[in-house]
Amino acid sequence: AHVVELLSRARSVPPGLAMAPTKGKATKRSGKKSVAKFTVECAAPVEDRVLDPTTFAKFLADRIKVKGRAGDLQDKVSVVRDKTRVSVQAELPFSKRYLKYLTKKYLKQNQLRDYLRVVATDPNTYELRFFSIQDDADDDEE
Repeated sequence: AHVVELLSRARSVPPGLAMAPTKGKATKRSGKKSVAKFTVECAAPVEDRVLDPTTFAKFLADRIKVKGRAGDLQDKVSVVRDKTRVSVQAELPFSKRYLKYLTKKYLKQNQLRDYLRVVATDPNTYELRFFSIQDDADDDEE
């Protein structure tokens, strides 16, 4: 009984002291929403006329999902093409990995997946590179 009484006293707030205010609902932040900008550099395949950046940009615009709906980008995502580069600006949350997934899907659809790979060159950029094929003639002579 004595232990129970001590525990109840420890939990009670002494008179004259107030408890810290509880956190209520978060206040709405006014201002711009955070936007991520990712680019896919397609210079090598475009120069070799293997890939058309216009169709790639259209593919991304048609396939990117916003709130579970593909093709309905609203004002949250924009896909822009510059000569050999396709840029995607999106309100967060938007994953760079999702962009890689869609790029690989495009390459597979156009039967380019066996020749091109998607490589991250910096935190906001992917680059399409040809696989480096080494000559196997040196290995056959041994």
